[in-house]
Amino acid sequence: MKPALSVIFLTVLGGAGYGLWCFLGAALALGMYPYGRGSVLVPLGFGFVLVTAGLIASTLHLGRPERAWRALTQWDSSWLSREGLAALTTYLPVLLVAGLARGHNLFPPTRAAGAVLTACSLVTLVCTARIYTSLKPIRAWRDPHVLPLYLLFALLSGGLWLWTYLAFDTGSHPPWFPLVLALLGVAAAGMKIDYWRAIDRAPAVTAGEATGLDRFGRVRAFEGPATEESYLTREMAFVLARKHSRRLRVLAIVLFCAVPLAVIAIAWPLSWQWIAPVAALSCLAGLFVERWLFFAEARHAVAAFFPQRRPA
Repeated sequence: MKPALSVIFLTVLGGAGYGLWCFLGAALALGMYPYGRGSVLVPLGFGFVLVTAGLIASTLHLGRPERAWRALTQWDSSWLSREGLAALTTYLPVLLVAGLARGHNLFPPTRAAGAVLTACSLVTLVCTARIYTSLKPIRAWRDPHVLPLYLLFALLSGGLWLWTYLAFDTGSHPPWFPLVLALLGVAAAGMKIDYWRAIDRAPAVTAGEATGLDRFGRVRAFEGPATEESYLTREMAFVLARKHSRRLRVLAIVLFCAVPLAVIAIAWPLSWQWIAPVAALSCLAGLFVERWLFFAEARHAVAAFFPQRRPA
């Protein structure tokens, strides 16, 4: 599949924003968040910027952006519609948390709004991941790793941004928070490596399998479906060379896992808050690489009907 930058921005920036809201809402609900109204409003607002930027970027992928609202009417059958509704609904607890936040952050309505914020953010993340796992023609996206990986990446990137803010604003955070982020990074890296192994072992979809006629024997096309490049060959039959794939995989792991782990290992015991942004920015860069690969390495079933293109 040809990577779409607008969708990559949606999944990376939006995922980080929702991940930040998940941690913020959960900390408020449990009464474990530092005191101060500003300490709530700043990360809440930063999450708003990330989520909104991702949603706006996603409209650039549409042929007729002014008709995007129509997608919301298909909630009973479309995960894209459910994602849109969940994303809009999540703005409500954001406003509630902003309006109810108190200096001590133990105000019961604030804690309840934080719990709702976490729940709505998680629902939106699941709906986004299900858009891809529900697509039967793309085998790599129906892998069972896809949904939990997206949740892990969102929580990791959003958590690193919240950790960065707390390190600079209050100079304190729950002592176990960096450890949780480190564990998320290790889990995400391990699961991503396992996912890459799974898609590398999976055989390519054949024309017989794509048409459902393979039970009658070997299927081959009598004539090619097109004589020149078309939308299908540009978007659905994109091929990435293995040597580029290997290099980008290593780069992604280093950026979203190795660098944040190194920063946490240095900053946590030494209280070097000034290097915390390095972890958040590196993770975000690594996830851009990972999302690009997520599209570039996925092969649509329609590619089985076209001659193998020269690797990009």
